Amino acid sequence: MKPLRPLKPHTEPRTDAQARPDTLRSPPLVADLGLLLLRLAVGLILAGHGAQKLFGIFGGHGLAATGKGFAALGYRPGEFFACLAGVSELLGGLGLAVGLLTPLAAAALIGVMINAMATSASQGLWAMTGGIEYPLTIAVVALAVAATGPGRFALDRPFRWGHGGLGSAAFALVAGGVGAAIVLAL
Repeated sequence: MKPLRPLKPHTEPRTDAQARPDTLRSPPLVADLGLLLLRLAVGLILAGHGAQKLFGIFGGHGLAATGKGFAALGYRPGEFFACLAGVSELLGGLGLAVGLLTPLAAAALIGVMINAMATSASQGLWAMTGGIEYPLTIAVVALAVAATGPGRFALDRPFRWGHGGLGSAAFALVAGGVGAAIVLAL
């Protein structure tokens, strides 16, 4: 049996990612543009939903009529819960759109969407039958943005929560879930 020879040292130049595998390379510009597009589309649509409830703009019915609808769903007092949903959608949507306090914005949207799913769960999955398709999609998008971070085109970028991660996602999910549970319990 021959004795083992020591291995030759690696002589090829190593990239920074190979030298430090624990650090992630920053995503390409197109990924950040994609996140911006997703945040703007979902965030502004949700902000518009909130404005419909609160102010009656964009074809909405306003707070009094929306409050009656909420009361018919079992939320009492209806106008209070309509206002809470409207403010959560408006501020959460704007926060998601501009990437400001992203985990908190995501939590607000997740909480509202859990309540929307609770009121329509008996209708099944698909929106055409009044199901949970739309609120489920919005909640998942909000959670995904909290997990990935809002990207480089966000106001949160300088802050540690502006980079996403398990902590941001967990905060958004737990805070949204707790908020929804409190509303559903009232």
